[in-house]
Amino acid sequence: MFQYIRAMQTIKLTLAYDGTGFHGWQVQPTLPSIQGELARALHHVTGETILPQASGRTDAGVHALAQVVSFSMQTPIPVENLHRALNRTLPAAIRVLSAQVVQKDFHARYNAIGKTYEYRIFPGSGERICPPTLARYVWNCPWPLDPAALQHSAAHILGEHDFTSFTAVDPEKHTEAVERTTTAPPGNIRHIFESSWTIQPELLIYRIRGNGFLHHMVRNLVGTFVDAACGRTTPADIPRILAAKDRSTAGATAPASGLFLVSVEYPSNP
Repeated sequence: MFQYIRAMQTIKLTLAYDGTGFHGWQVQPTLPSIQGELARALHHVTGETILPQASGRTDAGVHALAQVVSFSMQTPIPVENLHRALNRTLPAAIRVLSAQVVQKDFHARYNAIGKTYEYRIFPGSGERICPPTLARYVWNCPWPLDPAALQHSAAHILGEHDFTSFTAVDPEKHTEAVERTTTAPPGNIRHIFESSWTIQPELLIYRIRGNGFLHHMVRNLVGTFVDAACGRTTPADIPRILAAKDRSTAGATAPASGLFLVSVEYPSNP
Protein backbone atom coordinates (compact mmCIF):
# COMPACT_ATOMS: atom_id res chain seq x y z
CA MET A 1 0.00 0.00 0.00
CA PHE A 2 1.41 3.34 -1.03
CA GLN A 3 1.62 6.21 1.47
CA TYR A 4 0.83 9.71 0.18
CA ILE A 5 3.71 12.12 0.76
CA ARG A 6 2.78 15.77 0.88
CA ALA A 7 4.90 17.99 -1.32
CA MET A 8 6.72 20.87 0.32
CA GLN A 9 5.81 24.33 -0.91
CA THR A 10 7.56 27.63 -0.29
CA ILE A 11 5.43 30.51 0.92
CA LYS A 12 6.26 34.20 0.71
CA LEU A 13 4.48 36.56 3.11
CA THR A 14 4.57 40.34 3.25
CA LEU A 15 4.06 41.65 6.79
CA ALA A 16 3.37 45.00 8.39
CA TYR A 17 3.96 45.43 12.10
CA ASP A 18 4.16 47.90 14.93
CA GLY A 19 7.42 46.98 16.63
CA THR A 20 6.76 48.91 19.84
CA GLY A 21 5.74 45.96 21.99
CA PHE A 22 8.25 43.47 20.60
CA HIS A 23 11.91 42.75 21.25
CA GLY A 24 12.76 42.79 17.55
CA TRP A 25 12.23 40.22 14.83
CA GLN A 26 14.32 37.33 16.12
CA VAL A 27 12.67 34.70 18.30
CA GLN A 28 13.67 34.86 21.99
CA PRO A 29 12.93 32.30 24.71
CA THR A 30 11.12 34.57 27.18
CA LEU A 31 10.43 37.81 25.29
CA PRO A 32 7.83 38.63 22.62
CA SER A 33 9.20 38.88 19.07
CA ILE A 34 7.73 39.13 15.58
CA GLN A 35 9.30 35.84 14.46
CA GLY A 36 8.07 34.11 17.60
CA GLU A 37 4.48 35.31 17.16
CA LEU A 38 4.45 34.31 13.49
CA ALA A 39 5.91 30.87 14.28
CA ARG A 40 3.20 30.32 16.91
CA ALA A 41 0.48 31.38 14.48
CA LEU A 42 1.84 29.06 11.78
CA HIS A 43 1.87 26.15 14.21
CA HIS A 44 -1.70 26.93 15.28
CA VAL A 45 -2.92 27.03 11.66
CA THR A 46 -0.86 24.21 10.11
CA GLY A 47 0.23 22.01 13.02
CA GLU A 48 3.81 22.24 11.73
CA THR A 49 6.85 23.61 13.54
CA ILE A 50 8.04 26.36 11.19
CA LEU A 51 10.69 29.03 11.78
CA PRO A 52 9.94 31.75 9.19
CA GLN A 53 12.89 33.67 7.75
CA ALA A 54 12.71 37.43 7.16
CA SER A 55 14.55 39.68 4.75
CA GLY A 56 16.35 41.05 7.81
CA ARG A 57 16.05 41.15 11.58
CA THR A 58 14.58 44.41 12.82
CA ASP A 59 15.64 45.57 16.28
CA ALA A 60 13.37 46.14 19.28
CA GLY A 61 10.95 48.97 18.61
CA VAL A 62 11.54 49.14 14.84
CA HIS A 63 8.47 48.97 12.60
CA ALA A 64 7.79 47.49 9.16
CA LEU A 65 5.44 48.51 6.38
CA ALA A 66 6.40 45.61 4.09
CA GLN A 67 8.70 43.03 5.67
CA VAL A 68 9.15 39.94 3.48
CA VAL A 69 9.16 36.48 5.03
CA SER A 70 9.62 33.00 3.54
CA PHE A 71 9.21 29.44 4.80
CA SER A 72 8.38 25.93 3.59
CA MET A 73 5.40 23.87 4.68
CA GLN A 74 3.64 20.61 3.79
CA THR A 75 0.11 21.38 4.94
CA PRO A 76 -2.12 21.46 1.82
CA ILE A 77 -4.01 24.62 2.73
CA PRO A 78 -4.86 27.11 -0.03
CA VAL A 79 -2.67 30.17 0.35
CA GLU A 80 -5.73 32.45 0.49
CA ASN A 81 -7.02 30.50 3.49
CA LEU A 82 -3.58 30.61 5.11
CA HIS A 83 -3.56 34.38 4.72
CA ARG A 84 -6.93 34.79 6.41
CA ALA A 85 -6.19 32.26 9.17
CA LEU A 86 -2.89 33.91 10.11
CA ASN A 87 -4.50 37.32 10.46
CA ARG A 88 -7.17 35.82 12.69
CA THR A 89 -4.46 34.24 14.87
CA LEU A 90 -1.75 36.90 15.02
CA PRO A 91 -1.88 39.82 17.48
CA ALA A 92 -3.32 43.04 16.05
CA ALA A 93 0.15 44.64 15.89
CA ILE A 94 1.17 42.16 13.16
CA ARG A 95 -0.73 41.87 9.87
CA VAL A 96 -0.12 39.66 6.83
CA LEU A 97 -0.58 41.94 3.81
CA SER A 98 -0.15 39.23 1.20
CA ALA A 99 0.67 35.54 0.87
CA GLN A 100 1.75 33.60 -2.19
CA VAL A 101 3.33 30.33 -3.25
CA VAL A 102 6.74 30.93 -4.84
CA GLN A 103 9.45 28.77 -6.35
CA LYS A 104 11.03 26.35 -3.91
CA ASP A 105 14.47 27.99 -3.72
CA PHE A 106 13.17 31.47 -2.88
CA HIS A 107 14.61 32.89 0.36
CA ALA A 108 13.47 36.23 1.76
CA ARG A 109 16.98 37.25 2.85
CA TYR A 110 19.31 35.58 0.37
CA ASN A 111 17.37 36.69 -2.73
CA ALA A 112 16.94 40.34 -1.69
CA ILE A 113 18.80 42.85 -3.85
CA GLY A 114 17.80 46.11 -2.16
CA LYS A 115 15.80 47.68 0.64
CA THR A 116 14.24 51.01 1.53
CA TYR A 117 13.85 52.52 5.00
CA GLU A 118 12.26 55.66 6.35
CA TYR A 119 13.09 57.49 9.54
CA ARG A 120 10.55 59.94 10.93
CA ILE A 121 11.25 62.89 13.23
CA PHE A 122 8.71 65.08 14.97
CA PRO A 123 10.42 68.49 15.25
CA GLY A 124 9.30 69.18 18.79
CA SER A 125 11.50 72.12 19.72
CA GLY A 126 9.88 75.06 21.46
CA GLU A 127 6.25 74.71 22.54
CA ARG A 128 5.24 72.04 20.00
CA ILE A 129 3.83 68.91 21.61
CA CYS A 130 4.04 65.52 19.92
CA PRO A 131 0.55 63.92 19.78
CA PRO A 132 0.36 60.73 21.88
CA THR A 133 -0.97 58.84 18.85
CA LEU A 134 2.21 59.70 16.95
CA ALA A 135 4.81 59.37 19.71
CA ARG A 136 5.53 55.66 19.26
CA TYR A 137 6.29 56.13 15.54
CA VAL A 138 8.71 59.09 15.58
CA TRP A 139 11.72 60.56 17.29
CA ASN A 140 10.33 63.48 19.29
CA CYS A 141 13.42 65.60 18.72
CA PRO A 142 13.81 68.51 21.19
CA TRP A 143 16.27 70.62 19.17
CA PRO A 144 15.67 73.13 16.35
CA LEU A 145 16.83 71.55 13.09
CA ASP A 146 18.00 73.26 9.91
CA PRO A 147 16.25 71.47 6.99
CA ALA A 148 18.94 72.54 4.51
CA ALA A 149 21.64 71.00 6.69
CA LEU A 150 19.69 67.74 6.84
CA GLN A 151 19.50 67.60 3.04
CA HIS A 152 23.15 68.50 2.51
CA SER A 153 24.26 65.89 5.05
CA ALA A 154 22.16 63.14 3.47
CA ALA A 155 23.55 63.83 -0.01
CA HIS A 156 27.10 63.03 1.10
CA ILE A 157 26.40 59.32 1.57
CA LEU A 158 25.05 58.65 -1.94
CA GLY A 159 27.07 56.07 -3.85
CA GLU A 160 29.36 53.34 -2.58
CA HIS A 161 31.15 53.88 0.74
CA ASP A 162 32.63 52.03 3.67
CA PHE A 163 30.08 52.66 6.46
CA THR A 164 32.20 51.41 9.37
CA SER A 165 31.73 54.78 11.12
CA PHE A 166 27.98 54.21 11.10
CA THR A 167 27.71 50.63 12.30
CA ALA A 168 27.34 49.29 15.83
CA VAL A 169 30.59 48.77 17.72
CA ASP A 170 29.95 45.02 18.14
CA PRO A 171 30.32 43.54 14.62
CA GLU A 172 28.98 40.16 15.76
CA LYS A 173 25.50 41.49 16.54
CA HIS A 174 22.76 40.94 13.98
CA THR A 175 21.98 43.75 11.58
CA GLU A 176 19.49 46.43 12.40
CA ALA A 177 16.95 45.57 9.78
CA VAL A 178 18.71 43.70 7.03
CA GLU A 179 21.72 41.49 6.53
CA ARG A 180 23.93 41.90 3.49
CA THR A 181 21.89 41.35 0.32
CA THR A 182 23.07 39.33 -2.64
CA THR A 183 24.32 42.49 -4.38
CA ALA A 184 26.24 43.94 -1.41
CA PRO A 185 29.98 43.25 -1.18
CA PRO A 186 31.46 41.68 1.96
CA GLY A 187 32.61 43.86 4.83
CA ASN A 188 31.08 47.27 5.58
CA ILE A 189 30.90 48.63 2.03
CA ARG A 190 27.36 49.44 0.88
CA HIS A 191 25.89 51.26 -2.12
CA ILE A 192 23.24 53.90 -1.36
CA PHE A 193 20.92 54.77 -4.27
CA GLU A 194 18.66 57.25 -2.49
CA SER A 195 19.25 59.46 0.56
CA SER A 196 17.01 62.47 1.06
CA TRP A 197 14.66 64.24 3.45
CA THR A 198 11.04 65.26 2.94
CA ILE A 199 10.32 68.37 4.99
CA GLN A 200 6.75 68.70 6.24
CA PRO A 201 5.41 71.15 8.85
CA GLU A 202 4.67 68.36 11.33
CA LEU A 203 7.16 65.70 10.24
CA LEU A 204 10.68 65.29 8.86
CA ILE A 205 11.01 62.06 6.87
CA TYR A 206 14.37 60.59 5.88
CA ARG A 207 14.26 58.03 3.07
CA ILE A 208 17.21 55.78 2.24
CA ARG A 209 17.48 52.99 -0.33
CA GLY A 210 20.50 50.75 -0.73
CA ASN A 211 21.81 47.28 -1.43
CA GLY A 212 22.34 46.52 2.25
CA PHE A 213 22.56 48.06 5.71
CA LEU A 214 24.73 47.44 8.76
CA HIS A 215 23.66 47.10 12.38
CA HIS A 216 22.19 50.45 13.50
CA MET A 217 23.41 52.07 10.27
CA VAL A 218 20.25 54.04 9.46
CA ARG A 219 19.78 55.22 13.04
CA ASN A 220 23.45 56.22 13.32
CA LEU A 221 23.21 58.16 10.06
CA VAL A 222 20.12 60.01 11.31
CA GLY A 223 21.80 60.82 14.64
CA THR A 224 24.77 62.24 12.73
CA PHE A 225 22.59 64.27 10.36
CA VAL A 226 20.73 65.74 13.36
CA ASP A 227 24.07 66.80 14.87
CA ALA A 228 24.79 68.71 11.66
CA ALA A 229 21.28 70.18 11.56
CA CYS A 230 21.42 71.59 15.09
CA GLY A 231 24.94 73.04 14.82
CA ARG A 232 27.01 70.52 16.77
CA THR A 233 28.80 69.65 13.51
CA THR A 234 28.29 70.64 9.85
CA PRO A 235 27.24 68.75 6.71
CA ALA A 236 30.81 69.16 5.46
CA ASP A 237 31.93 66.83 8.27
CA ILE A 238 30.12 63.81 6.81
CA PRO A 239 32.88 62.87 4.29
CA ARG A 240 35.45 63.11 7.08
CA ILE A 241 33.37 60.84 9.30
CA LEU A 242 32.98 58.32 6.49
CA ALA A 243 36.72 58.34 5.80
CA ALA A 244 37.59 57.85 9.48
CA LYS A 245 35.98 54.37 9.61
CA ASP A 246 35.57 54.95 13.34
CA ARG A 247 32.21 54.77 15.12
CA SER A 248 33.30 57.33 17.73
CA THR A 249 33.48 60.05 15.06
CA ALA A 250 29.76 59.82 14.19
CA GLY A 251 26.67 60.94 16.10
CA ALA A 252 24.53 59.11 18.61
CA THR A 253 22.13 56.35 17.60
CA ALA A 254 18.65 57.76 16.92
CA PRO A 255 15.76 56.10 18.79
CA ALA A 256 14.27 52.92 17.28
CA SER A 257 10.72 54.31 17.33
CA GLY A 258 11.21 56.43 14.21
CA LEU A 259 12.53 53.67 11.93
CA PHE A 260 10.40 51.82 9.36
CA LEU A 261 11.33 49.10 6.89
CA VAL A 262 9.40 50.32 3.84
CA SER A 263 10.10 47.75 1.12
CA VAL A 264 12.34 44.91 -0.02
CA GLU A 265 13.42 44.43 -3.62
CA TYR A 266 13.93 41.16 -5.48
CA PRO A 267 14.88 40.27 -9.05
CA SER A 268 11.86 40.12 -11.34
CA ASN A 269 12.55 36.41 -11.81
CA PRO A 270 14.59 35.31 -8.76
